[in-house]
Amino acid sequence: MTLAIINIGTLLSGEIDRPVIDGVDTVVCTDGVISHIGTADDLRAEVASAATVLDAQGTVVAPGLIDSHCHVVLGDYTPRQKTVDFLESYVHGGITGVVSPSEVHAPGRPHDRLAVKALAIAARACFQHFRPAGMKVHAGCVILEPDLVEEDFRDLQAAGVRLAKFGFGAYADPIEGEPQVRWAKQYGMVVMSHCGGASIPGSKPILARELLHLRPHVLGHVNGGPTALPDDDVDRLIHESDMALQIVQAGNLRATLRIVRLAVETGNLRRLVIGSDTPTGTGVMPLAVLKTIAEVASLADLPPATAWACATGNNARVYGLDHGMVRPGAPADLVVLDTPWGSQGRDALDALAIGDIPGISAVVIDGEIRVLRSRNTPPAVRPAQVVRLAASVTGG
Repeated sequence: MTLAIINIGTLLSGEIDRPVIDGVDTVVCTDGVISHIGTADDLRAEVASAATVLDAQGTVVAPGLIDSHCHVVLGDYTPRQKTVDFLESYVHGGITGVVSPSEVHAPGRPHDRLAVKALAIAARACFQHFRPAGMKVHAGCVILEPDLVEEDFRDLQAAGVRLAKFGFGAYADPIEGEPQVRWAKQYGMVVMSHCGGASIPGSKPILARELLHLRPHVLGHVNGGPTALPDDDVDRLIHESDMALQIVQAGNLRATLRIVRLAVETGNLRRLVIGSDTPTGTGVMPLAVLKTIAEVASLADLPPATAWACATGNNARVYGLDHGMVRPGAPADLVVLDTPWGSQGRDALDALAIGDIPGISAVVIDGEIRVLRSRNTPPAVRPAQVVRLAASVTGG
């Protein structure tokens, strides 16, 4: 199984320190991973022998987006919005992987320790065997509850659960969650905490005082989900901690732009990660991550390639994922995109810089073409074309 992507105009790396890979125009993927990155001249033999060849038509190729805050439950269905196939639709928005911030929207969600563990273990196991449109769903995020004891975290670790969420448990005071946060971290879990005002019935505001005491790995929707933290609290979290700063489309736009500018000014871009925080009351938003990238690129003056890295490589590093970056040996999860019809932008990066949503003309997951022409973005001016086709192509 080989796929060659040729005639690449600009190749994004997903790496925050080097977001553009210069001097290359060809990527070869073998057995689901990126095997070669170089020029057409250097890779002539590999392209000639590839089963499938995708011509990028001089456009941008980038690592597939990772939504670091997507509310999955079980299957490709969201009970919160009663919508089916939403994850498949997110693939059409360039999202090739999502991270669960807990299966908090499960109808009748339990709070007792045995059922809390069971929900996380079941969700993880189900999505190990179910990949909507090829998407990688990192599910099974245990919701921290006050009756969880150290033995429970040992059980969760043995079952492969590596995500935990604080902020929806039955704590009278968020400070009381410190033992469970500490155990989750001790047993290898990436811990996200709710930040800001209450988002759904049963949740509580969690502010800088509690967050600096709890010290999770990720400050979930630090720009608000949907209600933002006070500015002074954000300043404290940036200056007094090294926790990841997650911004989401379902948050407060003013807070988003302020956080991005502060991250740039203080040299903290490596801490900035992007998610959608959907489906929630905000709705189902297949283009949520793309829209956030366009907003921070056009309104906070963050270079579009850097903003893309916040939604790919930064997410991968914070969550310990192996995808989200373009480099040999990485899973071949790639998006081909260009300026949309009617935009002033010359290419996808120009379009993002002026706030336009680019047109996605191909999505590749594990070296397999899953989408040809997104059903959700505007059409690309220069759509990618398959010039040699293998039977493995599943999109179109």
